[in-house]
Amino acid sequence: MVEGSMTQGAGQGPEVERTATLRDFRVPAYVHETGPYAPGPHPGEVNPYAGGAGTHPGSVPVRPGGAGTHPGDVVPPLDEGYPEGYTPTQRDLPVINRGDTVQVIVDPAVAAAPQPATGPGPLYVVGDVHGYLDELVAALQEKGLIDAAGNWSAGTARLWFLGDFTDRGPDGIGVIDLVMRLSAEAAAAGGYCKALMGNHELLLLGAKRFGDTPVNSGAGTATFQAAWLLNGGQKTDMDRLQDHHLQWMARLDALEEVDGHLLVHSDTTAYLDYGRSIEEVNDTVRETLTRNDADEVWDLFRKLTKRFSFRDEGGADAVRSLLDTYGGTRIVHGHSPIPYLLGEVGSEDGEDDAGPVVSGPHVYADGLAIAMDGGVTMAGKLLVQQLPLDI
Repeated sequence: MVEGSMTQGAGQGPEVERTATLRDFRVPAYVHETGPYAPGPHPGEVNPYAGGAGTHPGSVPVRPGGAGTHPGDVVPPLDEGYPEGYTPTQRDLPVINRGDTVQVIVDPAVAAAPQPATGPGPLYVVGDVHGYLDELVAALQEKGLIDAAGNWSAGTARLWFLGDFTDRGPDGIGVIDLVMRLSAEAAAAGGYCKALMGNHELLLLGAKRFGDTPVNSGAGTATFQAAWLLNGGQKTDMDRLQDHHLQWMARLDALEEVDGHLLVHSDTTAYLDYGRSIEEVNDTVRETLTRNDADEVWDLFRKLTKRFSFRDEGGADAVRSLLDTYGGTRIVHGHSPIPYLLGEVGSEDGEDDAGPVVSGPHVYADGLAIAMDGGVTMAGKLLVQQLPLDI
């Protein structure tokens, strides 16, 4: 176990039946189809699907000699940070080539979340879900937040999702439907279930609203549709996306402070570009989406796709710049999978069949930051954690 990580116990009981899913997220076949989901470039557009030397048409160049990679897998060096002008016209994280699925064991008789005698209920946070509905249900059941039927069972507990509900996994719309339903059930029980805006919510909103409209990416011309497909967009999600899903996503807050925890999606200081208070940032993000300007929304998406600001030298100071501005004594974020934060992503030659080992949240940056993305998209773990953490 990595120093600074927290261990989460797994319940014991009958195995949850689920359909196995592949997790090597190469560019999906329908990228090459014609029709409303095809990413066809515009004149002057930098086509992120264009093949280079040694690639087939439609593939994205991979690290030379990378055994076990597939066409479409982008594997940039882990120690390279993103430049100031970074734009997600290539897949923004390396993808581990794995076909295994994590089997989660859940006790159907799990006890409900502990309730205090008075005052607000316990506080929980959930890392990136990325369409893995079965894993989310199992993790919430394990913590006693929902019952065997999937209904809220945690009374006055408070539950925050840190964003990124869709893309890469099989059922992003199912995840959004569950979170929306639990929000109503928790409120009726005296608790709450709330959610933050992730960069993949912005990506899905942009793909739906703007499609293949060219935007100025900072590195040429791009489109939301192409970026969405490249970063795991699922045609089944787009087919099922309805107006109430879009309205819900567009109203999500970008950050919030709860019990001394500053909750954000992305491990970046880019939030400072949008206001000097939590209210100002949230208002600015919502107003940007209301104006419905493709370039403005792309710029917001680009900035909230930056990552790794809190690790390495200067990371603690970056965290402090956010805490000093918005309040709180510790930041809690998703976005960057813990295996990538640690530089431990398993074997690229397929010998490490177990996948990345994530036992719980990763505490770093002089103890000021808690990373909650357990890497479910790479056969890691979907994290649900009660706060505060004792370290």
